[in-house]
Amino acid sequence: MSEKISTIILSAQQRLKELLSLYLSEAEGFELLEDYSDFSDIYNTISSLSKCALIVDLENPSAKYYDFIRKVTEDFSNCRVVAVYENPTVDSIVKIMRAGAKEVLSSPVIKGEFFDVLARIKEQLNDDYRKSNRCRMVTVFSNKGGIGKTSIASNLALELARTTKENVALIDLNFQLGDITTFMDLKPSFNISYMLKNLDKLNKDFMLNTLEKYKDTSLYVLADPPYFKQAEDISPKQVARLFEILKETFSYIVVDTDNTFDGKTITALDNSDMVFLVTIVNLPALRNCQRCLDLFEKLGYDNEKVQIVINRYMENDEIKADDVEKLLNKEIYWKIPNNYFSLMAAINKGVPVSEMNASSNVAQSYRELAIHLADTIHRQKLIKKFVSNSVDNLKNILRG
Repeated sequence: MSEKISTIILSAQQRLKELLSLYLSEAEGFELLEDYSDFSDIYNTISSLSKCALIVDLENPSAKYYDFIRKVTEDFSNCRVVAVYENPTVDSIVKIMRAGAKEVLSSPVIKGEFFDVLARIKEQLNDDYRKSNRCRMVTVFSNKGGIGKTSIASNLALELARTTKENVALIDLNFQLGDITTFMDLKPSFNISYMLKNLDKLNKDFMLNTLEKYKDTSLYVLADPPYFKQAEDISPKQVARLFEILKETFSYIVVDTDNTFDGKTITALDNSDMVFLVTIVNLPALRNCQRCLDLFEKLGYDNEKVQIVINRYMENDEIKADDVEKLLNKEIYWKIPNNYFSLMAAINKGVPVSEMNASSNVAQSYRELAIHLADTIHRQKLIKKFVSNSVDNLKNILRG
């Protein structure tokens, strides 16, 4: 059974809310989540939903309502706004759709027209969900310790959550010496060992309630086991099943592994859309990096899947980025600048670097990396599709 589309009603008219609630009770694939008289709390509610329909009553429209519709549609590609307007004119329809509403219904709302609107929304959201919300999993790996992969994983995951405003899971797969919770100053109630013992119970709600949410963001953290013995009974098969369930819940997964090629690490690498192979610019690290590339080739990973990320890069290093590319026979995907003081201050405080020094070059680099990774070109295509659909809907309304 497919997930129902959560529906929110925003209206000060009790009779309209009761009527729409009645209609929704008969609509297949939709469920009324909440009704509000004002929009003060709606934004936070929408941020936690995977698919959402928002019905806005524009009985006495004000600029604040149009601004709110615009913000919701800009920030949440998984939400469709339906405006209810008494005797809408061409000008009012244009204004509403420019704000971002997907559909306009004339008041009083006719049941048949309402169901037609819901059918279109259901098709659009389910289609977009399949196409654009496919989870992307990134594993941050290095076979050499002390290179900074945990810092990269934690900072990247947070910036992905902030940039995309979608649910992001950060998984600590270093079962012996995981540091994610230390880097983010978290004391989670549950860890990956608990999740793997409860695989039969796992669903979206369980995931979102069990993983540790980082402050007021859409980042969820799954910690490593606190005791070594808890890690001994974890099998690669269990880890693979966990990733399957995580992919049904989150738009992005970022995994921090240990430095060994054991079965659990290989499982993470196999299940990843992209592997960030982290190195620094010195000969021992680059030699280890080349060994990893050779092994990844034997594992059958294509050239696009494995990407080189240089950490602590300095433009005045004796070994230049061009030298690294020649040595590894591979282009560098990203260079994270060296900023010792900002990074150490953040690590010692247990916060991401953007919360310690948001204007630093390293914080900016993580933001830009997240944007690059979020596949902005694809998102621009979805926006164009949204605009095109809005124009088509306007034409249908004008035709009557």
